[in-house]
Parts: sequence; structure tokens; C-alpha cells
Amino acid sequence: MASTHTSQATQNPSGLHVALDEHLPVDHKLNQVYRYGAGLMGLILLAFGILGLTHNIGFFDTGNETVGGLNVNGALSVLSICVGLLLFVGMVIGGNFASTLNMVLGVLFIVSGFVNLGLLDTGANFLNFRIQNVLFSFVVGVMLMWFGMYGRVSSTLPHDNPYWKARHPDEAATEEQARVERMRARELPEAGRQG
Repeated sequence: MASTHTSQATQNPSGLHVALDEHLPVDHKLNQVYRYGAGLMGLILLAFGILGLTHNIGFFDTGNETVGGLNVNGALSVLSICVGLLLFVGMVIGGNFASTLNMVLGVLFIVSGFVNLGLLDTGANFLNFRIQNVLFSFVVGVMLMWFGMYGRVSSTLPHDNPYWKARHPDEAATEEQARVERMRARELPEAGRQG
């Protein structure tokens, strides 16, 4: 029994459902946005984590040790390094993996900001968050979501966008047919002049 690998967009002719694992062409310009976004945010988190570890703070210390204006301890430093490395993996792989990773981590950073906002000034604040850390978490989350959703989640995507084509297969086929016919119409007069 032979199996074929087709996307959900081709299996669903109505085009109403598009999975997050739709594949971009390898050289599509959106791929660079996803890669650079993951790499930039990964670099920031990695630098923060490494600088935090160089301060030789206790793993769950809740003192006032700061790096770049943000409170830090060993646990937060290690967590930042791990997430930064994960974003570097997303940068290397690129494509939809990087986009989806950016979106998922962006949501997790925003959720983390809200959770840690509720844990401020409590004994459960084991990551040593202060209000500036909460705000940083929100900013990183929004940036990661923006990098992940860029050119992928919008009602006004251009018609050459692969996500628009996957969501509107009938219109995309009609536009492609019209493009081919225009190219043929241009080639006919040129062939007549050469002949």
C-alpha cells in the first residue's frame, strides 16, 4: 500500500483549514524573518543567562543581583540559556519549525510574565522575578510572536504568499492559470517576430 505525503490544505479542497506544519519553499523570504527572529532573541537570552551565571549567585537565591537591570539567579540563568539554545536550534532549522517555535515560545513568555506577576513578593518566586523581569518577559513574548506570525497570520496576506495559497487553493489555481496565459500571450508575438 503506497502512501503519499500531502498537506492538509490539499486534502481539504475547501481551503478552510490550514495546519501550522505547511511547508514554505526553502528559499522563501519569510524563512529569513523566522530565522533572524529566533537567532536575535536566542542571542539576547543566551547573553543574559551567561552573564547571570558569571555572578556566581545561588541557584534559587532571591537577592537583588541584577544583570542588565533584570533580577537574576542561577535557575533563571540556566533557564534563559536553555531557551536561548532552543531558539538557536530553530534558527538553524528555519522554515515553519522556526516560525512555530517562535510563536509557541512567545505565548509561553507571555504566560510566564502573568504567572510571575502573580508570584511577586511571595515565597514561590523562585526565579527571583521583579516587575522589570515581568515586563521583559512580556516584551520578549510579543517579539517572538511577531517574528513567528510575520507573513503567516493575517487577513491581508499577498497572493504570492504560500500561506495565502494554501488557504485559498481555488483562487490560487485561477491566478496561476491567468499568469500562465499572460506569459503565453507575450511569447506568441515574440515567436512570430523571430520566425
